[in-house]
Amino acid sequence: MTMIPRNEYGPRMRRVRFITPPSGGLFVASARAALANCHFSRRRQGQLVIRGPERAATDLKWLGIDWSETGTPGDTAGAIEHLKQIGRLYPCFETETELRARREYRVRRGQSAVYDRAMLKLTAAQRATAEAGGKVPHWRFRLSNRTVTWMDAISGRREAKLPSVSDPVVVAADGTPSSHLTAVVDDIADGITHVIGPDEGDGAAGFHIDLLDSLGQDSNRVVFAWLPPLGETGRLTIRDLRNDGIDPEALSNWLGISARFNIRDLRSVPDPAALPAINRAVLARRDFVSVADRLPRAATEPFWLAIRGHIDLLTEARHWWEVVNGTIFPPMSHDAADFARALPAEPWNAAAIAAWLHGLPPGAIARLRLMLTGEEQGPELAVLLPLIGRARALERLGGP
Repeated sequence: MTMIPRNEYGPRMRRVRFITPPSGGLFVASARAALANCHFSRRRQGQLVIRGPERAATDLKWLGIDWSETGTPGDTAGAIEHLKQIGRLYPCFETETELRARREYRVRRGQSAVYDRAMLKLTAAQRATAEAGGKVPHWRFRLSNRTVTWMDAISGRREAKLPSVSDPVVVAADGTPSSHLTAVVDDIADGITHVIGPDEGDGAAGFHIDLLDSLGQDSNRVVFAWLPPLGETGRLTIRDLRNDGIDPEALSNWLGISARFNIRDLRSVPDPAALPAINRAVLARRDFVSVADRLPRAATEPFWLAIRGHIDLLTEARHWWEVVNGTIFPPMSHDAADFARALPAEPWNAAAIAAWLHGLPPGAIARLRLMLTGEEQGPELAVLLPLIGRARALERLGGP
């Protein structure tokens, strides 16, 4: 096998990696991993290696993620041959149907559902017979008979009892290596010192460590930080959130990754209900230039300054543009005609409108807002009314 020694990158160099999903587009769970790796490398003056489809570049750049280099493919074929030679890979000929039937049988008998390693008892003659009959084996990694312990940078001390974990399939019958095997081999080639990624459970983490050791690496020199599962929230796509008007800074803050980044803080799972308020706060700080290309074509800076801080999503700007400039049919109140007669004369400005509104009786502003905008809440009427204009306001109040 061709592997790059870690010391080629310097003894103090922190190197992390992010593997993009096969589909290319990022989900929230993978975006959190990408952001965590990026911010960790920045804080530690390290290097971030990116692997996978370039189609993910759009999402990564939108999130503000930059990287040092693209990954170096490791010698996966050499790793497979090495593992076979030392007896850590063994051929298996069972079909998925056979495996499922055997698992169900063991469970009914109150036995463990862990793979029973029946294929380890296969003789050379039996294997030759199976292959002569047209069967092609897949290959399992024989896990060590030990308990693996490690100190996770996020969740603290963890352990995996490998005898209670099924030997994973690492090479399919068509010769395709598993993504986990490829990731570990590539990590070795890239000199990765810190593995930060979604938590797939103690068994998967233990397999990762056992595989590293079996490939001649010292797993104690690798720091692991497994991010907790996000459930259904983790399956939201970054593309959809971007199209809905979520700001990348808001998304990052919601995921627990901000300028004050601390990897230990990532043990918490973000509350989906908190994202709109976080996004509203971020949008309230955005100047007109930074959002102009995503606003309605004719939108002006006064319009943006009026609505920012009052929208949860940037896409809501289209609605308020219609409120200001379009034709809407808000509900009418019994005193609409009184409001129409009382409208101040032009020219309108925020100061004049604010003075007029200040003199209205309690509850009147709420009724007026509903009749002029169709909404019970929103931007301040003193700022919004000059944008709507007296003629349009008079029309909506049913005036002449």
